[in-house]
Amino acid sequence: MPAAERVLMLWIPDWPIHAMLREREAQARSAAANGERPPSGAHAGTRTGAPADAPALWPAIALLAQHRVVACSPAARAEGVRAGLREREAQARCPSIEIHAHAPEADARQFAPVLTAIEQLVPGVEPRRPGLCAMRVRGPARYYGGEEPAARALLELAAELGFADARVGIADGVFAAEQAARSSEDASGLTTPCPGVRIVPPGGSAAFLSPLPVSRAAPSDFAEVLHGLGIRTLGAFAALPEDAVRQRFGAGGIAVHRRATAAGPGHGAEVRPRAPVREFAVELAFEPPVSTAEQLAFACATLTEEYIAGFTEAGLVCTALRVELTDDIGLHHEREWAHPRHFTAADALGRIRWQAAGLSSDSERGGAGITRVRLVPTHTDRIAAHEPGLWNTEPDERVHHQLSRAQSRLGHTAVGTMQLRGGRLLRDRQRQIPWGTQQRGAGARAAAAGPWPGAIGGATPTLVFPVPLSAELTDASGERIGIDDEDLLTAPPSRLSVERSTLPAAVQGWSPPWPVREHWWAGAPARTRLQVQLENGDAWLLYTEAGEWFAEGRYD
Repeated sequence: MPAAERVLMLWIPDWPIHAMLREREAQARSAAANGERPPSGAHAGTRTGAPADAPALWPAIALLAQHRVVACSPAARAEGVRAGLREREAQARCPSIEIHAHAPEADARQFAPVLTAIEQLVPGVEPRRPGLCAMRVRGPARYYGGEEPAARALLELAAELGFADARVGIADGVFAAEQAARSSEDASGLTTPCPGVRIVPPGGSAAFLSPLPVSRAAPSDFAEVLHGLGIRTLGAFAALPEDAVRQRFGAGGIAVHRRATAAGPGHGAEVRPRAPVREFAVELAFEPPVSTAEQLAFACATLTEEYIAGFTEAGLVCTALRVELTDDIGLHHEREWAHPRHFTAADALGRIRWQAAGLSSDSERGGAGITRVRLVPTHTDRIAAHEPGLWNTEPDERVHHQLSRAQSRLGHTAVGTMQLRGGRLLRDRQRQIPWGTQQRGAGARAAAAGPWPGAIGGATPTLVFPVPLSAELTDASGERIGIDDEDLLTAPPSRLSVERSTLPAAVQGWSPPWPVREHWWAGAPARTRLQVQLENGDAWLLYTEAGEWFAEGRYD
């Protein structure tokens, strides 16, 4: 088995707190730049005004997820607050604690520029999680003249970025390097040449890890099993033969055993640097401003070709893009466009033209024209996933060409297709969207799927009336049928009339009525739906509202 390589680990303690405070500072700056009132809680720091880059000045802060503490500030830890505590227990230990919701997306968003800055200093960085990243020591140590100078350079960069509390751990393997970064200065088995740097000598990682609890390397359930066997430290677990661990605990036990022994990975490299992020966005500035949509499209022809060529070189296609237009008076206009297949240069140029034409029709916009165009991809995909298969389900190329031509002549919203969305009534579930636009994301699919209490389950009518038709449901004596207080029919239905015309066939069967109550807080009327089947085989979907019946759709 190969020996573990030397790894340098940069750790920024309490990163979720850093990210939350920096996110609030950014919101406050953005609101001030736009002359707006800052959002609630978006201040430079917290209610005490503590800056985001000064952990020593932070008050007691806790971030919660599912009513449990995810992260807390040093002041909160001094009062006994720990990660994993319930919200009430944290407030009981520290009554003055500030409670905020944890936002994992903010952690990643705020860590992205930090990674970019580190990569400019030390290439080949692997982000382990927000606030923690790993890199191989060999290259930086050669460049800076040793492991300690490399660690100092990294800490200086962290301090320039506002993270004076950052730490660097260097050891054999990723796990040992992380534990070194998290250890105190007086921990055995490591050296601290300067504040913030912990270095485990080559070959000494196993001895350094030996006194640590086994829960550092094992999941909680596996750690409980080892505790039951009397194995409480990593040294005790590392003393077991690897073959015995494999036979007893399988692959999971082998992974923990290799962490405890500071052994190298079974295959491949332990540090896997992230691929460099390629910027696909393009922009073009104009002087003097461009006043018409046609002139703007002509000027952007080369820009769109370069934009699409960048994806082709990377083996990608762009399926959604954002067009950002800036006019000469500083107004910013942006819109996101999607494509049923993938964008070509002509498609992207058409979206620029349509968006500019929509601006020119706004008489209140003012200004002489557009001074800058920027195209930003919002959704990409592998080009291989868009190659036509044996049974191609994408729109025919000729259909797409003709519809796009008609759309370019008549306008973006003149040519459209129907799309299903979430809703209870049938007319609320359908909408027309412009050709070349589609709703993306798991959130959109979940909204369409439901749950929608009161919606139809199973087969839906083949004919849906854009405006429900007035109807009347009567019993055998000709009396009108309604819905009682228990949401039941007042009498068995016998005849159905639609638009004041009694249908020739009598009612043969009907479903139990079911209520549809939505937006009652906004004053929406209560409705009750009913399916009826006639003797000739026709079926209708009805609903009653304020004592009146309406035909919503018809089954053929």
